Amino acid sequence: MAASAPLVLVDGSSYLYRAYHALPALTNDADEPTGAVFGVINMLKRLIGDYAPQRMAVVFDAPGPTFRAAIYADYKANRPPMPDELAAQIAPIHELVRALGLPLVSIEGVEADDVIATLARREDGPVVISTGDKDLAQLVDGHITLVNTMSGEVLDRERVHEKFGVPPERIVDYLALVGDTSDNIPGVPKCGPKTAAKWLRAYDSLDGVIAYVDTRSILIATAYVLAWLCFVPAFYHFLGASESEWGETRRLGDE
Repeated sequence: MAASAPLVLVDGSSYLYRAYHALPALTNDADEPTGAVFGVINMLKRLIGDYAPQRMAVVFDAPGPTFRAAIYADYKANRPPMPDELAAQIAPIHELVRALGLPLVSIEGVEADDVIATLARREDGPVVISTGDKDLAQLVDGHITLVNTMSGEVLDRERVHEKFGVPPERIVDYLALVGDTSDNIPGVPKCGPKTAAKWLRAYDSLDGVIAYVDTRSILIATAYVLAWLCFVPAFYHFLGASESEWGETRRLGDE
């Protein structure tokens, strides 16, 4: 394998929803919904064409609750159930991913981004993470890059800083301050993206903000705890996971 060939990790769950909402309500001859299938498979084909990876894996959320919901009951509680038209396309997408010869990874009790973070951090060489999830921007460093195949956006360290106003290592602090309505995570009241970036530039970290802004420390500290529970990939949580899932990505292209 060429030294420059990246490990490509695909956030299948992120693209599943994005493809479903971005594309028209396509159906096959049997009147079965196929829009998400079409979008996800085209995205995978584009990634393979762009990067010619010898190692690649597609990661999906597993059914059922995660450890975050057990800790914070309101986590994602504002989200409606998955539409039936989308749920019907999950099994066909999984089948097509495997038909392409790609490992499909799904671990109960955790989310796709936790698995992606674990695999990416264990890799010594270059890693490309294909996702539309801003939470994963915290992983970007000298060898990890994010690419949004649907929009064409590529995020390295410089682009993360340009987009959010903070470097990757401050993304968790940034999210703690602004919150995330899509995940039902509260942030600090009246603290938007510009204010969060300004505070972090001025005081270096969320700990620095808390130390300086005594009158708001309780609100900020609460948001900080929630962010660490819900945004930081739980590397330690995978210590007991079977090595077979990780082994699939290491062997891809070597057989």
